[in-house]
Amino acid sequence: MAVTLEEAPWLGWILVKALMRFAFMVANNLVAIPSYLCYIIVLLPLRLLDSKRFWYLEGMMYKWLLGMVASWGWYAGYTVMEWGEDIKTISEDEAVMLVNHQATGDVCTLMMCLQDKGLVVAQMMWLMDHIFKYTNFGIVSLIHGDFFIRQGKSHRDQQLLLLKKHLENNYRSRDRKWIVLFPEGGFLRKRRETSQSFAKKNNLPFLTHVTLPRVGATKIILRALVARQENGSPAGGDTKELDNKSKGLQWIIDTTIAYPKAEPIDIQTWILGYRKPAVTHVHYRIFPVKDVPLETDDLSNWLYQRFIEKEDLLSHFYETGAFPPPKDHKEAVSKEMTLSNMWIFLIQSFAFLSGYMWYNIFQYFYHCLF
Repeated sequence: MAVTLEEAPWLGWILVKALMRFAFMVANNLVAIPSYLCYIIVLLPLRLLDSKRFWYLEGMMYKWLLGMVASWGWYAGYTVMEWGEDIKTISEDEAVMLVNHQATGDVCTLMMCLQDKGLVVAQMMWLMDHIFKYTNFGIVSLIHGDFFIRQGKSHRDQQLLLLKKHLENNYRSRDRKWIVLFPEGGFLRKRRETSQSFAKKNNLPFLTHVTLPRVGATKIILRALVARQENGSPAGGDTKELDNKSKGLQWIIDTTIAYPKAEPIDIQTWILGYRKPAVTHVHYRIFPVKDVPLETDDLSNWLYQRFIEKEDLLSHFYETGAFPPPKDHKEAVSKEMTLSNMWIFLIQSFAFLSGYMWYNIFQYFYHCLF
């Protein structure tokens, strides 16, 4: 498409701004991630002496790193409007977030809107595609204890066994409380046709804004982390790590992400900021885990019902620009999620000062040795 003389200055500014943002992002990663790794190495003796304090400090640094990613979108004008129930009220309990998946920007959106939910981000475990292991943030996620899952039928059974083992070894031992899961198993645009074909063969609803979820990972998580009572004592998964104060997994947070005009934001847009400012809408519904069936068929039906409801929520949003009100309410209430500019300044300053400090420390030892 030809560019007019009137559009040329604007497009030129978009290009310059995108290059400046990309340069800042690279610099941000070059100081923040190596600094995180250096702090982790220095703190390793603490892991042996006081594991809980070590993982608390690691979690706070992890939260700050995710806050930096959130700030890239925040200053590009990509903000979040929250709807539904207030999940901050359960931020100290154990919960699983079931999220619809449209693009890589979904992860960035969650990084932003969960920043003001107490220690949730610090104590959170993500289940993400294994390809993210090879990104710049992969080493951080590996240390934090996130789980990288390989997609495909040939890997499914093995991956579920690895997930069960991963939860047993890393969830409560690292004081994790929330898990983020995308049950659809991939992006909407990639899975929609397959999902609709499966729905047609099995007499299931025809969905266009979401796909039918896969039950495997959800089943493993619930069986591993939900506290069971047998003769008055906890039983079930991870019991060796389940102390007297823990109530086990208590909540399922059904999370629905909606983009204006159904146009998702991807990670490239989040970084470069070449798209006009936009508000992403996130809707929450909270379900007590005690009301969720654990048997495979019943759990599948329960999950299908949640995604059928997501379909209705998104249809309503795309038609009206708002989510429908809850039952027995006349109107839906939304709340704009905000990031503190002072807090962003402080964590960015800490990152760059840390990078400068570690650079000088390595320079000093290099000159001493050579």
